[in-house]
Amino acid sequence: MHSTVTVFSFDPANGSLQELQTVSALTPKSIPENTTAAEIELGASGRYLYTSNRGDDTITVFSIDPVKHALTPVQHAPTLGKTPRGFAIDPTGTYLLAANQDTDNIFVFHIDPKTGQLTSAGKVLEVPSPVCVVFVPLD
Repeated sequence: MHSTVTVFSFDPANGSLQELQTVSALTPKSIPENTTAAEIELGASGRYLYTSNRGDDTITVFSIDPVKHALTPVQHAPTLGKTPRGFAIDPTGTYLLAANQDTDNIFVFHIDPKTGQLTSAGKVLEVPSPVCVVFVPLD
């Protein structure tokens, strides 16, 4: 609820976790008292992590260091709506759909496979108070 992400290492021998890093998901101009975290999802490539932030209405994109597993923020993308509760990355890893609860819409973003960054795909779905996006397999 503090709009942070904590990275842990896992020791499978004894099932213990050790904290490695805690990083803010907020923009430098955010007012922490007016924001809360919501969804978190690993990108299809495993190189980027995404979080939604209610209050400043953004999706933060983090790059993941492949050796140290440390997170570095690379983008704070506006969700083009208010109160992004949930989001989902499509099964191909090409698109991210952000559900903006207080503007009754779901915006579609293209994920750049090289940088992990988001750009608007120019598509919006009008949905009353969306809070969750789930892709259902057709098999």
